[in-house]
Amino acid sequence: MTKLLLRLFVKNYENREDTAVRAAVGRLAGGAGIVCNLLLFIGKLAVGILSGSVAIIADAVNNLSDASSSVVTLAGFRLSQKPADKDHPFGHARYEYLSGLIVAMLILIIGIELAESSVVKIFRPEPITISAVTIGILSASILVKLWMMQFFRSMGRHIHSLTLEATAVDSRNDVISTAAVLLGCMVGQYFHINVDGYVGLAVALFILYSGVSMAKETISPLLGQQADGEMVRKIHELVLAHEDVLGVHDLLVHDYGPGRCFASLHLEIGGEKNALHIHEIVDHIEKEIRRELNVDMVIHYDPVGMGDAEENEVRQRIETYIDRLDDRLSLHDFCLLKGEENSISFDLVLPYELELEREELQRELEETILRDMGRYTVEIHFDRKTE
Repeated sequence: MTKLLLRLFVKNYENREDTAVRAAVGRLAGGAGIVCNLLLFIGKLAVGILSGSVAIIADAVNNLSDASSSVVTLAGFRLSQKPADKDHPFGHARYEYLSGLIVAMLILIIGIELAESSVVKIFRPEPITISAVTIGILSASILVKLWMMQFFRSMGRHIHSLTLEATAVDSRNDVISTAAVLLGCMVGQYFHINVDGYVGLAVALFILYSGVSMAKETISPLLGQQADGEMVRKIHELVLAHEDVLGVHDLLVHDYGPGRCFASLHLEIGGEKNALHIHEIVDHIEKEIRRELNVDMVIHYDPVGMGDAEENEVRQRIETYIDRLDDRLSLHDFCLLKGEENSISFDLVLPYELELEREELQRELEETILRDMGRYTVEIHFDRKTE
């Protein structure tokens, strides 16, 4: 069914990296969400009013919020396709993340209101009646939401959309909440135990939990989360495949929205290489990463000294000192200046989970180096591990 809809409504749908395809998939998903959720809202609201069940009405309002969310998602995909301009040189792709955040806020507002009405029902219970029509509509709603969950998940994975995958999770939550409402109605009907308010409160709490989870997922990329591990691995793999490249460090990935990634890294190449040859290597790698990963890369070249016995020995000794302090530490950009300078400088790479303070690390390393190799001055810079 999903493939059929893609073929019917999205031209060249297999070209998932195309921004036009991405926008078309977003429009298709948003339109389907609006239609399905509005139909479910109308059906559930009708049986909720007729039966007097706050839980069914709560579930109906949840579907209305889902329809509103689909409108926001649709707007987000449309706005995210706006081209770059003078004020926004990196484009507007982050609108998709903002639309996801607005969806989460709407869900939280609905959850709070439903929780309030359900608490009132717990302290002031009212009799409810259900019929075969009620059971039929709620059962049909579960089946529709199961299809929507699969639909949004497939769409989200097809274009790597965090917003659509979050919408799939929301549809899964709706299946659980509607099943709980149906169970509560049947308990009240056949066992004469009024659990309507409690079921409504449980649904509301579940909605609130979903809203908080979605908010976390959408806020994280807006704040600037760590790059996807698979992308980092592929970048390293592509760069290190070139025989002249000796090492890679300081990889930074900046996410300006789906399909708008920019990155920078430092490339280590032997200092004896010709400048024009190095430029060709760097230029080729940047184009290759752009072609393979759709990432705009900027590369800084770090020359690495080769064949100097003293420098190699000093570096090995310092690496030994660092390993004794913590085997998760590493260094790069090592430089030994002889003559009047007679100095050592390097970048020390720290993992985020490291317990030692920078000042403590710097003091211990400087004391060890000066004690064992007193003829050198030491300059240490700190980096965070990014891969």
